[in-house]
Amino acid sequence: MAAISSLLSPNVLPQPSKSTRALTQFSKLCSLQLPKAASFCNLHGFAATNYHLNRRMTLRISAVAQEVLTQDTPSETARKLYVGNIPRTVNNEQLTQIFSEHGAVERAEVMYDKYSGRSRRFGFVTMKTVDDANAAIEKLNGTQIEGREIKVNITEKPLPNVDLSLLQAEESQFVDSPYKVYVGNLAKTVTSDTLSKFFAEKGKVLSAKVSRVPGTSKSSGFGFVSFSSEEDVEAAISSFNNALLEGQQIRVNKA
Repeated sequence: MAAISSLLSPNVLPQPSKSTRALTQFSKLCSLQLPKAASFCNLHGFAATNYHLNRRMTLRISAVAQEVLTQDTPSETARKLYVGNIPRTVNNEQLTQIFSEHGAVERAEVMYDKYSGRSRRFGFVTMKTVDDANAAIEKLNGTQIEGREIKVNITEKPLPNVDLSLLQAEESQFVDSPYKVYVGNLAKTVTSDTLSKFFAEKGKVLSAKVSRVPGTSKSSGFGFVSFSSEEDVEAAISSFNNALLEGQQIRVNKA
C-alpha cells in the first residue's frame, strides 16, 4: 500500500508561518500505511489521492489539520475594542477612519437606538491584529472627538463566577419606549434599581437598566431610563442633568 505522504503535492503544503510542530505531527500521521478509498487530506487543503481512513485515524488527522489552519488566527476577543462617549454625529465610516490611522480595521459599528435611530454614543471596533488593537488603545483612549473624551478598551472576557442568566434576565425585563433618556458617567455602584428609584422622583418610570460590559457584570458607566411620555423625559433632563448620583455628576439627555 502506498503512503499518503508520497502523494502530497509540495505546491499546496501550508506556508512556513503555520505551526511547525503541528505540521510535523500531521506529516507523520499522513505517512502511515493506510487502507484505500475516499479522500480526506484535500478537504483541508492538502492534495492527495483517494484513501479510506478508519474513524479513529480520521479524527486524529482532522484535529491536527484544524490546528494547522487556525494556529495563527488571533482571537477576536483580543482585537475587539469598546469605544465609549463618542459624539452622536460619528457614524460607522467615520469611526473606521479614526481607528484606521492607528492600524488596520476589520469592522467598526456604532450602536443606535432602535426607536429613535439616534446614536447611543458608543460602538465597537475590531482591529485586524492584536498589535493594532493595542496601538489604538494607546493612541486614542482619553483623546477627544468633537469635544468629547472617548474611552477605548478591550471588550472583556466573561467572568467564570458571574451568573450570566441573571444579567440576561435583567436585560430582557427592560421595558423599552420611544420616550427614553441616556444617563452617562454613572458610578460603578449604581444598579438598575437605583437608577429607577432616582428618576421616579420626577416622572413615571417604565423601566431602567445599567449597561454592562458584554459577558460580564461590570457596569459600562451608562444606562437608560424609559418613560411613558415626552413630558416625563423633559422633566428628567431638566431635573437630573449634571445632578449627583452616588457621588458622581451624571449626564442626562434624550436617547
